[in-house]
Amino acid sequence: MNSTAVTLCFLLRDEAAGTHVLLGTKKTGFGVGKIVGLGGHVEPGESDAEAACREVFEEAGIVVREHDLRVAGLIEFVFPARPEWNMSTSLFTARRWTGDPVESQEIIPEWFPVTSLPLARMWQDAEHWLPLALGEGAVDAVIILNDDNETVASAEYSLRGV
Repeated sequence: MNSTAVTLCFLLRDEAAGTHVLLGTKKTGFGVGKIVGLGGHVEPGESDAEAACREVFEEAGIVVREHDLRVAGLIEFVFPARPEWNMSTSLFTARRWTGDPVESQEIIPEWFPVTSLPLARMWQDAEHWLPLALGEGAVDAVIILNDDNETVASAEYSLRGV
């Protein structure tokens, strides 16, 4: 299966009200209007971790160093109706970074409590894997989308390292 290499990085911070995660409302391109994780395509010659750090900086102005990333899983997104959209997505979390999130041309960043993620405003698949990825282990999943390229036909996942 051919798929595009993509990364997502979730910044986590502990507050009095519990752990919060930085997500963003997509302003342009694929998924416009949805709340998404920070991330994007892995460029040629770039590692997944390098791409995650670059994307967080481009989308929210925050500097994350590779050694501060924690591997949070791997999601294979399969679009039977649009196979050119298939993505192999490496997930990372980070609890250390430099800077405060700022809006970019692509993303309006916003902190959300991990215990009440805005799943209704996200891609439908997020409910299957995002809470697991934000935990202590890592999630490996295969998400197959329906022909509408939005709703989930099937989701298979497993946890490792818990």
